[in-house]
Amino acid sequence: MRAYGPERIHNIGIFGHLGSGKTTLAEAMLLTAHAIPRMGRVEDGSTVSDYDPDEHRRGMSVSLSVLPLEWHDDKINLIDTPGSADFVADVAAAMRILDGAVLVLDASAGVEVGTELVWEMAVQHKVPRILFVNKLDRENANFYRTVEHAREVLDAAVIPMQIPIGSGKDFKGIISLRQQRAWLVSPDHDGGFIENDVPAELNEVMHEWRTALIDKIAATNDDLIERYLEGGEDALTRDELLVGLRAGISDGSIVPVFCGSALEVAGIQQLLNAIVDSIPSAARKSVSATDLNTGEPLTLRAADDEQASALVFKTVSDTYGKVSLFRVFSGEVHANSSLLNSRTRKEERINHVYSVFGKEQRDLERVGAGDIGVLTKLAETMTNDTLCAAASPVQLDPISFPAPAFIATVKPHSRADLDKLGTALGRMIEEDPSLQTSRDMQTGETLLAGLSESHLQFVGERMKRKFDVSIDVDLPRIPYREAIRGKAEAQYRHKKQTGGAGQFADVTLRVEPLEPDPNREDGLEFINAVVGGVISRGFMPAIEKGIREAMAEGLLSGSPISDVRVEVFDGKEHPVDSKEIAFKSAGKEAFKLAAHKAGVVIMEPIYTMEIVVPDQFAGDIMSDMSTRRGRVMGMLPTGTGKTAISAQAPLAEIQRYATDLRAMTQARGRFAIAFAAYEEVPAHLVETVIAAHKKEAEANNTH
Repeated sequence: MRAYGPERIHNIGIFGHLGSGKTTLAEAMLLTAHAIPRMGRVEDGSTVSDYDPDEHRRGMSVSLSVLPLEWHDDKINLIDTPGSADFVADVAAAMRILDGAVLVLDASAGVEVGTELVWEMAVQHKVPRILFVNKLDRENANFYRTVEHAREVLDAAVIPMQIPIGSGKDFKGIISLRQQRAWLVSPDHDGGFIENDVPAELNEVMHEWRTALIDKIAATNDDLIERYLEGGEDALTRDELLVGLRAGISDGSIVPVFCGSALEVAGIQQLLNAIVDSIPSAARKSVSATDLNTGEPLTLRAADDEQASALVFKTVSDTYGKVSLFRVFSGEVHANSSLLNSRTRKEERINHVYSVFGKEQRDLERVGAGDIGVLTKLAETMTNDTLCAAASPVQLDPISFPAPAFIATVKPHSRADLDKLGTALGRMIEEDPSLQTSRDMQTGETLLAGLSESHLQFVGERMKRKFDVSIDVDLPRIPYREAIRGKAEAQYRHKKQTGGAGQFADVTLRVEPLEPDPNREDGLEFINAVVGGVISRGFMPAIEKGIREAMAEGLLSGSPISDVRVEVFDGKEHPVDSKEIAFKSAGKEAFKLAAHKAGVVIMEPIYTMEIVVPDQFAGDIMSDMSTRRGRVMGMLPTGTGKTAISAQAPLAEIQRYATDLRAMTQARGRFAIAFAAYEEVPAHLVETVIAAHKKEAEANNTH
C-alpha cells in the first residue's frame, strides 16, 4: 500500500449493537476495495478483524481491529469495534482517534441499546456520523421504520441519502436521492450493481425524501437557504449541495442514512464513496494538546512537516511482549528513531514501525500524520500515553475510559497461580484500561473492578488462555466495621502462676466513641491518664498493642472496631511478675469488657449512587432502590429522555447492581458509585451478619 498524506486518509470506526453486522460490513468493504480476495464469515472465525481465539469461541468481536483499504485515491483505516457493552473500553479508545463513524443498524431491529451508547459517545467526541441500515435482505426488514426510530431515539438530524428498492426477499437495490439514480443488485449476486433509472413506482417517494434532504443541506448555509427559498432546488448546483452536505455532516446537523446488505455486498460501493466524499479527512482534524514546557494549551496540525506527536490508543499483551497501536496527530513516526513518552519523560527507542491489517503487521519506514501504525517492545509506554518529539514535548488529551461498575475478588487456584497473578493482572489492565485492581486492607482480598460480572468472568478466562493463570472471580466480602455506642469503664487483672516466674498486670480503662472522620488515619485515640506511677510508662505500648489486637478481631462479626477513644487511668503492677505480655493481655481483655458494656454495633459501608436511565424506567428504579434499603436523594430530568437519580444504598445490597440494572432497563441504564459513609446495620440483619462470620470462620478452621 502506497503512502498517503493526511488529506487522503480517513480513520473510520464501525460501530453498532451486538449482531447488527459490523464485522460483516467491514469484511464486505474490504472485499469491495479488493483488499481481500473473498469474504470471511463470523460464524467460521475466518474474518480479518475477528482473529483472536476468544472471538472465534464466542462468535463476536471482543477487541478493536484496524483494517486499512484503498478506495480510489484515498486510504480508509476501518476500525471494527466490539458491540457488547462488556468491551466498551475499545469503543471509547476508537472514538478518541477517529475522523468519522459508521453506525450500523439492523433493518429488522431498529435502534438498539448498543447504538444508543455509541451515539452518545460520538456526540460527546464530536465525531461526524453516518448510519448504515443493514440486512435489508432479511425477513421483517423495514427501512422507513428504522429511519423514523433513529430520528426519535437519536436525533432529528438523521436523514436518508438513499432509499431501498424493496426489502426482505424482494430487496432489489437502492436509489440515490442526491443523484436520482438507481443501482440494482446484480442477478448473479456477486456484489455488483447495475445502474438504472429510478423505478416509476418509486418516483414520488424519492422526490419526497429528496426534498427533505435538500431542506437539511440548504439549512447549513445562509446563502444556500436564501437561494433555495427563492428558486427551489434548481437554484443549487450539485457541487453546492455537496459542500453543504459535508458541512452538515462535519458539525452534526446532518446524519446521512445509507442502506444495503453487508452479507450480499449490496450498497457497499456507495457507502465507501460517501466516506471519502463526505467525511472530513485526517487533515481536517486539529487536536488539542498541552505544551509541557509552558503548560499552555495548543492546537496541533495534521501535517507531516510538524513536530511528531502520537497517541497510543490500544495495547495488546501476551507472553512474548506487547504491541502498541497508535495514531499520528502531527509529524511523522520513523523507524530507527526515538520519541519522548510525555508521561514518564523518558525516551522510547523506536526500532521498527509497522502498519497493521487485522493480525498482520507489515514493516514500514514511517507512519505519517493522520495515519495509524504499530510499535512493538516499548519499554514503559502504555495505552493513553503520548509519544512526541523530545525537542517539542506535548501531552495529547487522553482517552476517557468508562468507570468500573462491578467489583469482584480474585482467588488464585494454586500457589503457582498466586505467584503469577500480579504480572497477569498488570498485563490485562494494559490491554483493557477499564479494569482496575486493588487490595482490600481489611479483608486482605485482591479486588478486580470492571464493567460487569460477565466482563470479569471473561477476563478470568482470558488470563488462563494467555498467561496460564487460573482464578475464580467471586463477590468480595463486605468490609463491615464495628463501633461502640456509649461510654463505659472496665478493669481486668491478668494473673498467671506456673511454678516459676509468674505474670501479673492490672488495667482499668475507659472507652467512648469518636465521631467518624474519613480523614482519620487511625481508628484509635489512645490516652495514658495514669497518675501516681501505678503503671510504669514502659508498659503503656504493650497495653495499647493489646487494645489494638482486640479492635482488629472485633467482638461480634470478626470486623475491626474503629473510631474509639481509650483512656487508661488506673491499674497495678508487680515488681517481679509484671511483664509486657501480661499488660498486653490485660489491656486486651479490659478493652473487650468495656466495649461490651458500652454496647457494640456492626457498621456497613454506604455508597452514593448516580443512576441515569430512560424516563420510562425511573419509577421502577426508585421502587427497586427501596427494596435494597436504599434512599433516593433526588431525581432530575436530563433533557434527553433520561432521568438522573441520586441515591444511597448499602454495599451489601448493590454488589450485583451492574447486572441487575441491565436487566431492569434493557441494558439502557448506567450508574456510578462512590463511598459515602458507614452506618449501623439494622437490628433484624445483625444476626445474619454474625452467622455468616461464624460460618466463614468454621470453614477456614476446617481448611
